[in-house]
Amino acid sequence: MTSESTGFDSSTPLMREIADLAQRRKAIAVAEFPLPAETRVFTVANQKGGVGKTTTTVNLAAALAKTGAKVLVIDLDPQGNASTAVGADHRAEVLSVYDILIRDAALEDVVQKSAEFEGLYCAPATIHLAGAEIELVPLVARELRLRESLDRYLAREAENGHPYNYVFIDCPPSLGLLTINAFVAAREVLIPIQCEYYALEGLSQLLSNISLIERHLNPSLAVSTILLTMYDGRTRLASQVADDVRAHFPVETLTAVIPRSVRISEAPSYGQTVISYDPQSPGSLSYLEAASEIARKGVHTNG
Repeated sequence: MTSESTGFDSSTPLMREIADLAQRRKAIAVAEFPLPAETRVFTVANQKGGVGKTTTTVNLAAALAKTGAKVLVIDLDPQGNASTAVGADHRAEVLSVYDILIRDAALEDVVQKSAEFEGLYCAPATIHLAGAEIELVPLVARELRLRESLDRYLAREAENGHPYNYVFIDCPPSLGLLTINAFVAAREVLIPIQCEYYALEGLSQLLSNISLIERHLNPSLAVSTILLTMYDGRTRLASQVADDVRAHFPVETLTAVIPRSVRISEAPSYGQTVISYDPQSPGSLSYLEAASEIARKGVHTNG
């Protein structure tokens, strides 16, 4: 059927966008999501708030779980937004990450299975985590508490024949003991950067802090992935920011970009990620594309 017979002009921006989305959906339907040989542990970090950190954590986790991986989300933010987004119970009386850090609870007693996808799990945050920064101060090996618990749990799951493929740790937008625990527990850092004014502001400080953690507490830590978020292709600014980030971090920056999207913002209020809330939306598609890149990149790096 021709554009003349339908009354649509395929050269208009709207029709080009529709055609592009259709092409991307076809591509992601056959895209590869290879599983890593060993568990990949990411901390999703940016000391600047409002960059889509929690949104990126839960949607990448859900995208990978949807495509066959076993994924754990660890919510280290006292607000508990990551827990909400994957439908985890995080009422005050529920066992949570707080109990792991302060009371030596085992991670297997805290982890909940998400109803969203078969392979998606969450260690939730409760309001008690708000006081954990202070309570951690006098404890022995306070920076290592999450890592030690996570390493034991991952080893047990692997021994039982149910290994995790990915762990994503969502931390608060500040460099306190919670975030330090996240950096020490991880092997990789994923930094979401929003395509807006002052996008790179504070990034040098973040990289400096990561370098300090690497030197003194976690020599295996590295910034492996940078994801551009809140991208608006209609503005010159977004393109300029994207070009600037790619110029600074050509290897780490993913090709996929995450658009500004109402559907992405709506999903958590329904206790879902956008991957299940609106699977056909551009936001869902973009996170699936980013997840596929991360999966393929990791296998190539390990190989």
